[in-house]
Amino acid sequence: MTTYLNAIILGIVEGLTEFLPVSSTGHLIIAGHLLGFTGPKAETFEIVIQLGAILAVVAMYLPTFWGLVRPTGRAFGGVRGLWLLFLTSLPASLLGLFAHSAIKEHLFSPVTVAFALIIGALGILLVERLKIRKNVGDLDEMTPALALGVGCFQCLALWPGFSRSAATIMGGMILGVDRRVAAEYSFIVAVPLMFAATGYDLLKSWRIFAPDDFLVLAVGFAVSFVSAWAAVKVFIALLSRLTLRPFAWYRLALAPVVLWIFW
Repeated sequence: MTTYLNAIILGIVEGLTEFLPVSSTGHLIIAGHLLGFTGPKAETFEIVIQLGAILAVVAMYLPTFWGLVRPTGRAFGGVRGLWLLFLTSLPASLLGLFAHSAIKEHLFSPVTVAFALIIGALGILLVERLKIRKNVGDLDEMTPALALGVGCFQCLALWPGFSRSAATIMGGMILGVDRRVAAEYSFIVAVPLMFAATGYDLLKSWRIFAPDDFLVLAVGFAVSFVSAWAAVKVFIALLSRLTLRPFAWYRLALAPVVLWIFW
């Protein structure tokens, strides 16, 4: 029962934080240490349940993803849309491929997460202070140069605790993309990258799981899907009225607590 309870807790944590600029990986590392659920199997479990959150976005933005397969006339669709997603996914995919082992060995700890929370929070506050003209107010206005630029910012998310969502949204805003559009593009571009990361990690680590573990994975996966759906709905609604500053202050409040507990 403890194992299934851990799966439910971690599924909720993952779903609620995956698309918010607070770092789902960082929260999972912290929660895992507090629950005593650490090690190679725990790290792979955390990546697998991220796929549940990613599929929630696929379900919510199904017409957009369907338009990538069967073009409907939108500029963000068909081959052009796939090309934009590829360009955004490329930098982090290449860097993650070559640095995968080093990242897991040196950066997957609560202390490194705490520092990433602080750096990411300061970045959010800085970006929100900048008076950057917003030239892109719709996904159809995304260009290859913008997509690649956002992809370069996404590399920051390889540091657990920085937040992939924060990195891509901030990158988009710096490059002149409207905050809400930057958030939606961040959700969509997460899908190919996380599918690749999950597949790569499972290919390397699936042998460490016993048959009984797959039911635990399924529980965490399902809980992550439901909680991510709710989190994205609320987040998009909030972006119509708020900036990202509350998330930065939350990160700055959480980081000292993490350092006090684990350092």
